[in-house]
Amino acid sequence: MSNIRPAGLYDLPGTYRVCLQTADAGADGSALFTNPDLLGHIYVGPYLVGAPDLAFVIADELGVAGYVLGAADTREFEQWQEREWWPVLREQYPATSGSSLDVELISHLHSPVTAPAAAVENHPAHLHIDLLPRVQGTGAGRAMMETLFTALRARGVRGVHLDVGEDNHNAISFYRYLGFVELARGADSIYLGMELS
Repeated sequence: MSNIRPAGLYDLPGTYRVCLQTADAGADGSALFTNPDLLGHIYVGPYLVGAPDLAFVIADELGVAGYVLGAADTREFEQWQEREWWPVLREQYPATSGSSLDVELISHLHSPVTAPAAAVENHPAHLHIDLLPRVQGTGAGRAMMETLFTALRARGVRGVHLDVGEDNHNAISFYRYLGFVELARGADSIYLGMELS
C-alpha cells in the first residue's frame, strides 16, 4: 500500500535513487552515469533542502517510489541555488572536459540552466515529478500533481511550468492530459505550463 506524504531529509537517498532509475526518458538510467549522485544533486536535493514545504513523496513497503518537487517562485529559487546550493558542489566537482554524461552534469553545476522568460512570466512556479514503474499507471502521478497544485494555490501561485525531454513521449502525453500547454523550447526539452487559478 503506497501513500503520498510530505518529504523530509530522510528521503534524500530514496529520492536520489528514483531520480537515477527514471533518468533515461523515464527508464532506468543507472548504467548511464558513473557517479550515481550527480542527477540527484541537480534535480532533487535542492528542493528537499531549499523548498521542503513543496516536496512530496509516494512511499510503500519498498521505500520511496516517486516524488513531486516544486518551487513557488522560480527566479527566487534559482537565486537561492546560486547562493546556497551550487558553491559547495562546484568545489567538490571541478569543471572538467570530456564527453560523458557525468561531465555534462558537472558542467550544469557550474553553468546551471535557468528557465526561459516565456516559461516563468505567467507560470512562476516549477516542478519535477518522477515515478518508478511499480506506481505508474495507478493514478499516483495525477494524485501527486494535485497535491502540489493544492499547495501552490494555497500560496496564491497563478501558474506552474516544467521542462521535459522532447524524447519522453509518455511524460509529455501525461502532462498534456493534465492541461499543460507548450510555452517554450530548450536545447532538447520542451517547457510546458498550466494555469492554477
